[in-house]
Formats: sequence, structure tokens, C-alpha cells
Amino acid sequence: MSLITLETVIEPVAAQLREFERYVRRVVRTSVPLLNLVLWYMFRRKGKRVRPALVFLGAAACGGISQRAFVGAALVELLHTATLVHDDVVDQASQRRGIPSVNALWGNSVAVLVGDYLLARGLLLAMEHSEYDFLYITAQAVRRMSAAELRHVQLNRKLRLDEEDYLKVIHGKTAALFSACCEIGAASTGADETLRQSLRFYGESLGMAFQLRDDVLDYVGHGTLWGKPAWQDLRERKLTLPVLIALQRMPSSERREFLRRWRAAVHSRRALEPLARQVLCYGGVEYTMERASQYAQRAREQLQCVPVSGAREALENFVEFVLERAW
Repeated sequence: MSLITLETVIEPVAAQLREFERYVRRVVRTSVPLLNLVLWYMFRRKGKRVRPALVFLGAAACGGISQRAFVGAALVELLHTATLVHDDVVDQASQRRGIPSVNALWGNSVAVLVGDYLLARGLLLAMEHSEYDFLYITAQAVRRMSAAELRHVQLNRKLRLDEEDYLKVIHGKTAALFSACCEIGAASTGADETLRQSLRFYGESLGMAFQLRDDVLDYVGHGTLWGKPAWQDLRERKLTLPVLIALQRMPSSERREFLRRWRAAVHSRRALEPLARQVLCYGGVEYTMERASQYAQRAREQLQCVPVSGAREALENFVEFVLERAW
């Protein structure tokens, strides 16, 4: 069976996404030379645009793509980009998708201010078009994302987390924004509450599956294809579901030794390899994919209320893509 590619999935809205690339560049343009330079650097490479694609597909599935959908797509994309810039500062990351990060090139102060600008520009764009419903949806998402990030930081410091805690964390960190994208797409068409709720819950489940697949790719993905080295989560001492399940299944003495070496490791490839092998040996990756598949099925079920169309089929295919993706 051939893998479903993102390009195939988003084909029904490919024309709108091409137009969106031009639209979002116009939206962020400023009269400040340094800011324009940094923004040019960030937007010069066309991204995957997963989140705008979900806005457009949600709109298409609920009636059609209008200018309101472009405003909503820009709002979530600017919010998402702002969080990435800020995350790189927090993580002291030197690269983003295989190229130097904004903070690596211009320093933390510039990076934080650029992230602030992107967030403010997105909010102002919604205000300019009187899209107060979009503002409420994104504000709820930002609240959930921030709380989940802080919770994850707190628990990571102690290397203490269980599966239920972790699922709550990623429900806020990743699923909240996916949910917002899909609901904004529906809201841009004036869809009724039933359709909005279906798209909202579809996005949440899709986001959960997306993040769990991301956790798996830390062990089985081809990192060089998308700029993330193998075992990056292990290297950064991030507790993810594969590690949590492996720790749960280890004998207590082996678990203590694993945690001791993980805390003490220089985190070179040589030091990380035996830890990664233990995670694989105890079935952490297989279990995580099973959980991802469960959330994917929930996402499919939410689409039963959505009228049959090419856009709904694309949303169904999006679920398969999330489970199969190699980046």
C-alpha cells in the first residue's frame, strides 16, 4: 500500500494555500527594516502549512472557503509561528527544521520580540475584520497550550509523569491548536453548532494522533529529512509516551539505572543509543502507535456528521496521513 502524502491530502485546497502564501506575507509586512528582514528569513521557505490547510478543509467541508477563512488561517498560522520562535528561545535551540533558528542568528531578545509581533499581528488581523469568534477560539487554545507547556516543564524536571498526565499535556500542547483550526474553518462558513462541534472534536483527536506519531518518529523516523535529529526528545530529557511506557514495564532496578544514566548522560549519540534500545525493547513505540490509532479512529467518527464531499474525504485522508507520515 502506498503512503498518503500531504500534497495528495491537501489537493482540494491547494489553490487556496498558494494564495495564502502571498496573503500572509502581505499581512506581516512592516516599516521596520530589522523586523522585515527576520520575517523574510522566516517566511522565505514555504512550510508544510498543516494548520492553514485544516482551516481551509474545515471550511470547504462546511460550505465553502471565503475571505473569512483566510483571516482565520492567518491568525492560527501567525500564532503557531510565534510559539515556535518562543519555544526555540526556551529550548535554546540553534536550529529549526534544519536551518539556523531566529534566536541563533539574531539573539533571544530579537526572537522574543518577533514572536510577540506575530502574535499581536494575528490578533489585530482578526480585530480588523471583526472576527471576535475567531479571537475567542484562539484565546482558549493559547490558554490551554500555555498551561500544558508549564505543566510539562514542571513534571519533566522531576522526570515524573504517568500516561494520563502526559495525554492531558499533549491535549493542550498540540491538540488544542488543531482543534482551533478545524473549528475556525467551520465557523468561517456560519456552520451550526453541531458541525462546529464535530470539527472541533475531529481536530482534537487528530492533534492527539499527530503528537503521538511525533513521539514515535523520535525513534523510528528519518530525522535528516525534516531537520530533527534522532532521539532528540531523549537528548532533551523530554518525557514522552514511549519512554513512560518503557519505564512502566521495566523491573524497578533497571528503571532506576535507566533514569540514573538518563540524568547523567552527556547525551552524545553513543550515550543515547542504549537508552533508545531499551525504549524499543519494552514496546514503548508499539504502544504509542496503538494509542495514536485509537485517537485516529475517534477523529474518523467525528466526520460522520459532516456532509459527504471531496473536502470531507480529504479530512478522512488527513487521518491516514498523520498515522503514516515519516516527518
